[in-house]
Amino acid sequence: MSNKRSTINRRIALVTGGNRGIGREITRQLASKGYYVLIGCRDAEKGEKAVAEMNKDGLIVGLQVVDVNDKETVKQTIEQIKKEYGRLDVLVNNAGIILDRAVPVLKVGESVIKETFETNFFGALRMIQEVVPLMQQWKYGRIVNISSGLGAFEIMSGQGPIQIGGSSAAYRISKTMLNALTCLVAQDISEKGIKVNAVCPGRVQTDMGGADAPSTVEEGADTAVWLATLDEEGPNGGYFRDRQPISW
Repeated sequence: MSNKRSTINRRIALVTGGNRGIGREITRQLASKGYYVLIGCRDAEKGEKAVAEMNKDGLIVGLQVVDVNDKETVKQTIEQIKKEYGRLDVLVNNAGIILDRAVPVLKVGESVIKETFETNFFGALRMIQEVVPLMQQWKYGRIVNISSGLGAFEIMSGQGPIQIGGSSAAYRISKTMLNALTCLVAQDISEKGIKVNAVCPGRVQTDMGGADAPSTVEEGADTAVWLATLDEEGPNGGYFRDRQPISW
């Protein structure tokens, strides 16, 4: 049976950066819930490997090669999804990078900020701008932006539970911008069936979070999956950790 035929009665989801880390676990959990998940990955070989491993475990997932840094590629990706499946029900903007962690804001290079923003903010913006019109056609959609509490004003102003000074400046500012994007998109979408939310997964045991992180990858993915599968009464335009609202 072809993937297209086997997904007719399934929700279609796209997880950018879905071949590893939290993105891979979000993919696994959504597929386990019966969603047909497209693993968004710019490296076809790595993406195919992830798909094969999940298929071997009995999960129905596919590969969608996409580079969120390339506007034309993003546009072509959504056009391809529309042609093959007719719709896209869930978008998880998970693709992200962190550079020069130890460099404080007063010394961070402009090139580092631009490179970080290109993926962490503009990548998500490109995906959302292309996906929303398709979701509006079906009057249904769930958009989940993978953010970070390190970009919250509560933390950066020194009022929150985590204090790390000005390090990882480019990454943190990019997540602040992603949070702002979440709020604005939620306000701009009038269709009640479409929900846009941001999530802080916490520090998770991935390549980015480190092996000593307090949360497992399963725990880190849980809230994002919850937001991706919200019912009609679920929240819109919020920011969450452990399924609870947190401060911007």
